[in-house]
Amino acid sequence: MKKTIAIRREDKNEWEKRVPLVPDDVRWLKEKHGIRIIVQPSKIRIFSDEDFRSAGAEISEDLTEASVILAVKEIPAALFEKNKTYVFFSHTIKGQAYNMQMLKTMTDLQCNLIDYERVLDEKNQRLIFFGRYAGLAGMLDTMHAYGQKLLARGMITPFAKIRQAYQYDSLEQAKAEITAIGKEIDEHGFPSELCPLVVGFAGYGNVSRGAQEIFDLLPYKILSAEAMVEMFENFSNDNLNLYKVVFSEDDLVRAKQGTFDLQEYYSHPEKYESKFENYLPLLSILVNCIYWTEKYPRLVSKRYLKDRTILESSLRLQVIGDISCDIDGSIEITRQATKPDNAYYTYFAENDRFEDGVQSLGVTVMAVDNLPCEFPRESSVEFSTVLRDFIPEIAAADFGRDHENLHLPLPIKKALVLHRGDFGPEYQYMKDFLK
Repeated sequence: MKKTIAIRREDKNEWEKRVPLVPDDVRWLKEKHGIRIIVQPSKIRIFSDEDFRSAGAEISEDLTEASVILAVKEIPAALFEKNKTYVFFSHTIKGQAYNMQMLKTMTDLQCNLIDYERVLDEKNQRLIFFGRYAGLAGMLDTMHAYGQKLLARGMITPFAKIRQAYQYDSLEQAKAEITAIGKEIDEHGFPSELCPLVVGFAGYGNVSRGAQEIFDLLPYKILSAEAMVEMFENFSNDNLNLYKVVFSEDDLVRAKQGTFDLQEYYSHPEKYESKFENYLPLLSILVNCIYWTEKYPRLVSKRYLKDRTILESSLRLQVIGDISCDIDGSIEITRQATKPDNAYYTYFAENDRFEDGVQSLGVTVMAVDNLPCEFPRESSVEFSTVLRDFIPEIAAADFGRDHENLHLPLPIKKALVLHRGDFGPEYQYMKDFLK
């Protein structure tokens, strides 16, 4: 019997133009593996209905004949069907309260849930992700905010030319423009009042590497966290280079007793406290790319910002690009997620006040939570290239079997959060989220 899968229409917001599978890969799945693919029509998707139809997909509102339904973002609870398999970013594994009703509905309907975020290899490294594009777009938006903040203070700099990611026709165009700005800085520099211009990257994974990919098109020198502290004053006259610092876990926290141990930190974060405040006073821009839950210490607290403002009257830190975007999380002043057309708000520590947009004073936060949407075509192609190889076995799997005898590739089996409505072996802890 021919296996049928479906791609649902994304409807979380008007910016969500991505797809889990692009037309070229739909054609490959149909021609090589004989898989029937139904695609819901969409007026905003980056690939048109005709693109998918030409690739051999059927365009239909009705997805009931599909046993496997693919999406990118969360699916409204009312749309789930009993016993079906759903593959999407569920945003549930940390107990996100806003998605618990959706998760409860899936358990009640005995659904199977495969979460892209949990598709891991033998080393527990993610295989399917949009993280690089979150970093690419997030860095552009962050640098745009910095340029606009300086402009609001009457400072005309090369950074004012940087646009937000969605304002470029392509990633290639964005990179070309940043490269040209880098050449301008190399030849003419930027205002000496900004020196040294230090950009800190918290984290070193896919998101951080994407952000650095944009940053590295500008003239820069790289420093360790320790060297930044020891040699900071030596760079005070260098207006031809930005300075990059990539912070790892042992830069962010210290053991309350004893020495730092990475595995202990992950297993027992309560034994650690933040030491990031040693570095914050030296940063002009912070780009946050770390995975965070409430168990871990914060990077930036309101208390720190208020104390520093009282001490210095103004902060060197101008912009925080919170690509991770955990609300009230590692960056305490990330109070809400934003959309690309209204990407920023500014925090004034002296009176614990927020204002929308980029303001000349205060700390401006970039908190767009679906940054890859700003490069929907390129990010979808890269994502689909990896996902498509797993689709034949997902489509052929008999999810009626017990978990032990269920034939799926190991990375997909690891990502099976729900099997027939029950939590998989690695996800038993999530039962507590539904209580």
